[in-house]
Amino acid sequence: MLLGYAIGALLYDSVGHWLIELYGLGGKRRRLSRSYAEWGAVIILVKGLTPIPYKLVTITSGFAGYNIWLFVLCSIVARGGRFFIVAVLLNRYGDFIRAELEKRLGLWVGLGARVLVLGFYIAYRLI
Repeated sequence: MLLGYAIGALLYDSVGHWLIELYGLGGKRRRLSRSYAEWGAVIILVKGLTPIPYKLVTITSGFAGYNIWLFVLCSIVARGGRFFIVAVLLNRYGDFIRAELEKRLGLWVGLGARVLVLGFYIAYRLI
């Protein structure tokens, strides 16, 4: 979790800043940081509950300069909540729900990917 955050933060300082300036997107980076400062907790909590790779959230949080302590707190709540939900489902429904999750994993990952793409599209339109 913190490694992804560090990658986002360090890549911006070394390579990211140069690339953003090269493409003339300096203003958009500031707008992303402002939007992430306002909605970062919601983004982290929602994405932490989905089956999409959480590394995308960790790297973006570091890149946007989101408060590391809020990031850690939201990550613990989101990821803990996700695994708690799976544990409750498995405890309550056992092998039946395990088979359903494994059977329809492609559907859930596809849905998560669509949500991710939609989220990036909305973020792009806001910036």
